[in-house]
Amino acid sequence: MTGKERMTRILRHEPVDRIGLYEHFWGDTHREWHEKGYLRQDESFEAHFQFDMQECWPFTTVADLDFKRQTVAETEDTITYLDGNGATLRQHKFHDATPEHVDFKVKEREDWERLIKPLLKAEPRRINFEAYRNAKAEAAKAGRFFVWSGINVFESIHPVCGHENMLVGMALDPDWITDMAQTYAKLTVDLQTMLFDQEGYPDGIWYYEDMGYKGSPFMSPAMYDAIIKPSHTHTIGFAKEHGLPVIMHSCGYVEPLLPGMIDAGIDCLQVIEVKAGMDLLKLHRTYGNQIAFMGGIDVRTLYTNDRAVIDQELESKIPLVKEGYNYVLHSDHSIPRTVQYETYEYFIKRGLELGTY
Repeated sequence: MTGKERMTRILRHEPVDRIGLYEHFWGDTHREWHEKGYLRQDESFEAHFQFDMQECWPFTTVADLDFKRQTVAETEDTITYLDGNGATLRQHKFHDATPEHVDFKVKEREDWERLIKPLLKAEPRRINFEAYRNAKAEAAKAGRFFVWSGINVFESIHPVCGHENMLVGMALDPDWITDMAQTYAKLTVDLQTMLFDQEGYPDGIWYYEDMGYKGSPFMSPAMYDAIIKPSHTHTIGFAKEHGLPVIMHSCGYVEPLLPGMIDAGIDCLQVIEVKAGMDLLKLHRTYGNQIAFMGGIDVRTLYTNDRAVIDQELESKIPLVKEGYNYVLHSDHSIPRTVQYETYEYFIKRGLELGTY
């Protein structure tokens, strides 16, 4: 069974030979493993570990496409810069990390309408047609399930105004945040239409949408339903119109939002972050007849590089979540370079042994 066949069936909850396999890594993990001789410099993780999936992120949604990043400040370890969204961000120089939010030109509706919204036009230069074309062909040749990947509306909004301004806006000016969400939803669908008309459709859609943090979502289910969900319904609905299953990534604790996300049309939830409070077994029991799951294996067990610890984590989950043919093996976060190559290789081997039907 090819990766494409396996993933297609898993997303439909149909019998397969084994659970699916996919993973994300921090950028310095590839460098570390290459330097130690495990990977060729030009070798992808998908090819090396024979993953069932392959992604391509071909869109640029930054507001001002002509803006050249400006350095604001620099230290030995960090660089602070202004980007094309009018955001000032601080980035660590020597390891992968989410940039720190420093400041934003957009703090309220008037800023959005004046500085950002007029720039968000669906134009070909926002699309890397070649990267999509090449990745699609590579995945097809390898028999992998190919997904267009990119951000949805929540992940589009906070780079423009920051989480704080966005969440305050949800409470005090919900029409403003709704307008932002609808604008980005339309931009996404318009760009997808442009790309797919020219280069063909993928096998599925993967949306990144980090809507939670430790122990709580960023918003209440009521706010999600009123402000974000209509735009999710629009973007996911477009995919469904073309027969494309939708995987949605969301870090943090998002269980309270899951009924709304399912109603909006998602087919699979990823990444199911344990340290944030997500419980893979509970979710599988509650929603396993409605959606598939990818992740939920505590990456901290891999940090230990202790096979007994990894065995305990896998053995407590895989035999249960493989029931229903709707699970894909993946950690609950990206793999850092502190995880030894041999550890990750063992993680795959043992996980798939447990996940074979």
